[in-house]
Amino acid sequence: MKKIIIVIAAVAALFSCTPKQEAAHHPEWTYNSVIYEVNIRQYSPEGTFAGVQAQLPRLKELGVDILWLMPMYQIGVEGRKGTLGSYYAISDYCKVNPEFGTMEDFDNLLAAAHELGFKVILDWVANQTAPDHIWMESKPAEFYERDSLGNATWEYDWTDTRSLNYDCKEVWEAQVECMRFWLDKGVDGFRCDAAGEMPAEFWQSVMPGLNADYPEAYFLAEAERPNLANPDSCFDATYAWELHHMLNDIAAGQKDFSELRAYLQRDEQNYPASAYRMTFTSNHDENSWQGTEFERMGDCANACEVLCFTLPKSQPLVYTGQEIGLSRRLQFFEKDPIEDWSDNGFTDFFKKLVELKHNNPALAAGERGGSYLDIPQNGDGIYAFSRTKGKNSVIVAVNMGTEAAHVALPLDGEYTNLFTGETLSGTYLAPLDAAGYLVLYK
Repeated sequence: MKKIIIVIAAVAALFSCTPKQEAAHHPEWTYNSVIYEVNIRQYSPEGTFAGVQAQLPRLKELGVDILWLMPMYQIGVEGRKGTLGSYYAISDYCKVNPEFGTMEDFDNLLAAAHELGFKVILDWVANQTAPDHIWMESKPAEFYERDSLGNATWEYDWTDTRSLNYDCKEVWEAQVECMRFWLDKGVDGFRCDAAGEMPAEFWQSVMPGLNADYPEAYFLAEAERPNLANPDSCFDATYAWELHHMLNDIAAGQKDFSELRAYLQRDEQNYPASAYRMTFTSNHDENSWQGTEFERMGDCANACEVLCFTLPKSQPLVYTGQEIGLSRRLQFFEKDPIEDWSDNGFTDFFKKLVELKHNNPALAAGERGGSYLDIPQNGDGIYAFSRTKGKNSVIVAVNMGTEAAHVALPLDGEYTNLFTGETLSGTYLAPLDAAGYLVLYK
């Protein structure tokens, strides 16, 4: 089993999002980690494993820890969408997509990433397969959900897929066998696509065995379900979808921070203290279908990112291109590569946030994180709080209103401004432009 660590939580004033006393079973390397989602197809003009491998030194300099590779398995031809098809319509879980290279190319990428200290997780698609998956011929009809005429069915508009039947326990066994194939090759875990679409009993049944046999592996569920958020029996991390949509609405002026405060209280009540909550302003779904963070959050995109890196339980995600301020939607079924990866102001912004996450114990995910203290301010568009763990403290303030404002911050000691390097102490009246943000630490 993963190493048990007991943390005594501090007490915060006003209301508390302080972690409770609780044993944790997360791998040690995960607590202050930052996830980076790699869209292989769009990562280079070639769109290959080798194209990603060539950029590993740049990602190392960025500072991210976990490389989440979008699905890199062989995908189907039947019913394929667009020219190249969806990564999520898989025809063989144990083969690589020849669009990206060979298995040897994948092995080389994995080895090179490990050599540089990265962890690599794969995108696991357990809910459905392509209609021409090898299981359609090699497994019984009961492997797939079928209509009254015996035709395999699909969900939503996923016409290039067929839904697996989780009433059939042989499906459970086949999924775990394929997951173990990649874990035995040395991958460091999985991001499990649409995990909430499958019965919780499936995950609760198979995850304890995977955690026991691969104690250093990390598992992320694309789901926001408390019954999947126990690292002892299920996942290390779940998606903070509600927070994501709330930040979109606050940035658009449709909600205010009173609703964020209420959300934090609900999250504290509904999820174990040890639960990691993956926070994000963008990912492959949001970017391609809902728009870039700049479309959804406007000038407040960076302020929202600051919150994703600093709120309780948060384990932040950076999506392909965010570190250079990519301001376009990437096509999903066609080649649409990013060709200029030159560093800019966004790169410096993300580097500083990653360093903040690494260097401040108060910002650790799960039960390791510091106490939370709301710092009341005048104005609905202003939000400030602190996170404290022992002698380490981080103070965050954002202005998501439409006018410049000042934020009153009582500093109990000498703090450093993350973005300017300025040293501050005493009662600090901080000026914040509209869409502005401030991070202090000591």
